Amino acid sequence: MIKPNNILIIIQRSNGDVFLSYSLVKALYDYYDEPNIDLLVNTDTFSVANLIPYVKKIHTFSYKNKQNSRLRQETNIVSKIFRKYDLSINLTASDRSVLYALLASKNSISAVEIDKKKSWWKKKFLSGYYFFDNSIHILENNLKSLKFLNINFQTIQLPIEPSQEVTLNIKEKLRAKTISKFLIFHPSAQYEYKIYPQPLRDALLTHLSRLGVSILITGSKNFIDLNIKKQIPPLTNVIDFIGETSIEEFIALSQLSLGYIGMDTLNMHIAASQDKPIFAIFGPTNLKMWAPWSNKLRMSATSNTPIQTYGNITIFQANMKCVACGKAGCDNTGVSECLNNIDAKVIFNKVSEWFEKK
Repeated sequence: MIKPNNILIIIQRSNGDVFLSYSLVKALYDYYDEPNIDLLVNTDTFSVANLIPYVKKIHTFSYKNKQNSRLRQETNIVSKIFRKYDLSINLTASDRSVLYALLASKNSISAVEIDKKKSWWKKKFLSGYYFFDNSIHILENNLKSLKFLNINFQTIQLPIEPSQEVTLNIKEKLRAKTISKFLIFHPSAQYEYKIYPQPLRDALLTHLSRLGVSILITGSKNFIDLNIKKQIPPLTNVIDFIGETSIEEFIALSQLSLGYIGMDTLNMHIAASQDKPIFAIFGPTNLKMWAPWSNKLRMSATSNTPIQTYGNITIFQANMKCVACGKAGCDNTGVSECLNNIDAKVIFNKVSEWFEKK
């Protein structure tokens, strides 16, 4: 195709999806000699999208506004993107996002469902399509569109660099608390069914506090995180940082840390992109799609097992036949019994074994 000067990338999924799109953005920016690249994302992922380099403009879709003024919102978005782009790439297979891609450009590439009943019309109108594959990592899914454009790429998740000012501010916060070497413990996630239960979390923190290094507990100011903040036990070397960092500040904090311990969430992917040692606790999440990506090995986990290590990444799961079910808790109840079956001492032993060798 003729060199596109204006490109729209549509990502109507979660924070992790948006963060893991950076490698795609960079590949397009380099190959097409610095084109204008815009994003269309959900409003709750704007803060992550706003940190991705080389992005000129961000359009947002609000599911809240969808309920209140759907027609007005859709009309507004369409008016802003209609035939404004030389190329549109959609990373989400939903009907709405595919329609946005088709309206934005005559040259549109999109993920589509494998189910022919859902995807037949999308395949008919798109310039190029690929199947969104739940059996491979989200990073690999996100980079599939580059094959249509004959762009060579490496399957690496690039880290987002925090600004120098933010890094200096974080260093000052650490100095004020006399913290030098530290590990990050991130106990929260977007959904409660992905969170390690409090009794086990407290047991793990008790073990970690004996390592002789600062354990920084991180989190945002949302309801789930602030509730965890109230439950933090008073332990030596355990320091509460919940609600004290923005996403960019967390990126800087992670960059300065010795490693990451915690749940499968955006923060884990940030640490993975920085090639940090990772000890990740997984519940019902689809491991093949969402395990931490190893840049060194160009791979992630592909099978479920109670403990597995690849490169600098160790993953913990319950030894249960139903793992990982991919549901929002057992039978979609919001409670994941598998997380109650991951021994805190087992996690600590792996962390301790690594810590003693480093």
